[in-house]
Amino acid sequence: MTEPNGRDLLREWRRLMEGVVSSAVSATGRRDLAADLLGAMQHQLELVQEVIDGERRWQGELAGRLLAPLDAGFDLLEQTAASLRQQAEALQSAGRALEESAGMMKSQAELFERAIGVLREPAELARQAAGLERRAKAGKRAPRKRADG
Repeated sequence: MTEPNGRDLLREWRRLMEGVVSSAVSATGRRDLAADLLGAMQHQLELVQEVIDGERRWQGELAGRLLAPLDAGFDLLEQTAASLRQQAEALQSAGRALEESAGMMKSQAELFERAIGVLREPAELARQAAGLERRAKAGKRAPRKRADG
């Protein structure tokens, strides 16, 4: 069973006090005494209501203060996640740019190699016509002739 909240307690108090007033009126037969008693109890009831309202405000404020650091921590975590996402997107963009650059450089190297081949062809034809040895490609050396052979 759940505990009664402040409003339930207040209602119960009010019913009890109305019962007390009604008993006092029937016992004394004086209406003015009952009215005075009812007024005092009504004032008492208003004070109890103020206490309950104040307690609720205080509990709400306390809960807010207790949860504020937790909320701030979650805010920081959200900001960190957003920052990490931005960094990941920037790295993806940089990776794509590097991949494009590498592809372009490879294409340029192939074009450069073909251009050299085209430019070298007339010289190779002239060597062959003159009966000279073929020139070794760059990076590879022509085999050396042995001195004893």
